Amino acid sequence: MTGIAGRGLRLIRGGRAIVDGMDFEAGPSGAVAVVGPNGAGKSTLLKILAGLEPDHAGTVTIGGRPLPTLSGRERAAALGYVPQNFTPHWEITPRMLLDMGAARVPGSDAMAVDRALDAGELAELADRRWSGLSGGERARALLAAVTVTDPPVLIADEPGASLDIRHRIDLVRSFAARGRSKLVIVALHEIELATTWFDRIVVVDHGRIAADMPTAELVETDVLRQVFQVAFETVTVDGIKVARPAAGRHV
Repeated sequence: MTGIAGRGLRLIRGGRAIVDGMDFEAGPSGAVAVVGPNGAGKSTLLKILAGLEPDHAGTVTIGGRPLPTLSGRERAAALGYVPQNFTPHWEITPRMLLDMGAARVPGSDAMAVDRALDAGELAELADRRWSGLSGGERARALLAAVTVTDPPVLIADEPGASLDIRHRIDLVRSFAARGRSKLVIVALHEIELATTWFDRIVVVDHGRIAADMPTAELVETDVLRQVFQVAFETVTVDGIKVARPAAGRHV
């Protein structure tokens, strides 16, 4: 069983607290969206949980073990991280990227790369040079390279930012499905998609957690309006209460 927890997380940069005393915990499964204004600390929180910000204060554990005590192989098997941006230092193809992703965990299924290419609608692009891919195609390839080993914990930082609307919806739907058996933590800007598909939402503001609750409860509160300084309305779609910006009506 693999869950993740962060206690007393704090990161100072340039004299400012980017993350200022956050506590976060999630069990072995669930789809968790992390939302908040630009500069709120969402990306930094995710990087700390993924072990990519070593200078932070506080502790992170995965499966009950301190993250720094895990070997590189153990961490790769337990956790996958999808960054906002990825720029290779040499010309690669999606297949090469997935091969490298699969190699992070020795003994991976030999057919995993082909399955991941198919699932990401990348089969026809598998051997195309990175410079010849669109931003959305690159994003799909990067996600496939991380999920090819099927890690029990997946952390993704705004993975759908460059995707068209169909692929963006497909992506969040896949995260929701994955969350039924594994843990998915995703930073998102699209509040409507977050409240439609994710079980739990963590709202980050000024380096702190402003709210952390089941989505069905959050949409009944005034937290989103207070944090984003934008009026929101709640609508019911297929029995699910969804929050979305109230067009034209600002606080």
